[in-house]
Amino acid sequence: MEMADVTKAPPMHNHKTRNDLEGNAKKVSIEILNARLADMIDLALITKQAHWNLKGPRFIAIHEMLDGFRDQIDEHVDTVAERVAQLGGTALGTSQIVAGQSKVSPYPTNIYKIEDHLAALIERYGSVANATRKAIDDTDEAGDADTADIFTAASRDLDKALWFLEAHTQEPA
Repeated sequence: MEMADVTKAPPMHNHKTRNDLEGNAKKVSIEILNARLADMIDLALITKQAHWNLKGPRFIAIHEMLDGFRDQIDEHVDTVAERVAQLGGTALGTSQIVAGQSKVSPYPTNIYKIEDHLAALIERYGSVANATRKAIDDTDEAGDADTADIFTAASRDLDKALWFLEAHTQEPA
C-alpha cells in the first residue's frame, strides 16, 4: 500500500459559511493563512529548540524571554488557524505538513552558544516577520481586511521579538 505524501497540502474542502466575503478573497486568504500558519508553527518549535539548548552567562534572561515569545506565537497560531476555519477552509497544522510547507530555513541543532542561537533566531524571526508583513498587503489587496488585521497584530509582535533579539547583539552607540 502506497503512503500519501503528507508533507504536501491535501486538496482543500471548503465548508459553507454565511461569511459574505467574496469567494476569491476567501480562497486567497485561506492559502496565505495556511502558508503563514506553517511558518509560525515552525518558528514556535524553533524558539523552544533554542530555549532548551542555549548556554552562556545570559542564559536565564534569554531562556525566559524565549518562553514569552513562544507564548505570543502560539496565540497567533491559534488565531490564524481559526481564521482559516471561519472562512470555510481547513487549517493545516500537522507536523508533517508544517515540515513540508514551512518557508523557514532549518534550525541548526548543533549550536549551544547564546550568540549562535541569537543569530539563528534573528534570521528566522526576520524571515517570518517579513512574510507576515507581505501577507498583510496580500490579504488586504484580496479584499479581506479582517485577515490583514490578524496579520498586522502578528507582525507587531514578531517585529518586537526581532527587536529584542537584535538588541542582544548590538553594541551601545
